[in-house]
Amino acid sequence: MKEKVCEYNFLEHLDNAEDLRVFLEDAFATNDAGHIANAIGLAAKSRGMAEIAEKAGLSREQLYKSLSEKGNPTLKTLLSVLAAMDFGISPHRRSA
Repeated sequence: MKEKVCEYNFLEHLDNAEDLRVFLEDAFATNDAGHIANAIGLAAKSRGMAEIAEKAGLSREQLYKSLSEKGNPTLKTLLSVLAAMDFGISPHRRSA
């Protein structure tokens, strides 16, 4: 007997700022640069990559390439994309 499998697109559920904040915080908690870049890319996709690219002053193609697990975005790109989504980066001390 075959099981039915449904595709689940979690991006459809990143539809408000609080959900995006939690999603991005979880990504940053990994300290994995590729995972963080990919998560920012997924968050941008959930908001509309073309719109985010325009707000960030970057090309959509550049964002798709930079914000993937194998991408290597510059700090300027990350800050621009996060700002376009009304987010930023804040340093915090790690607990010992």
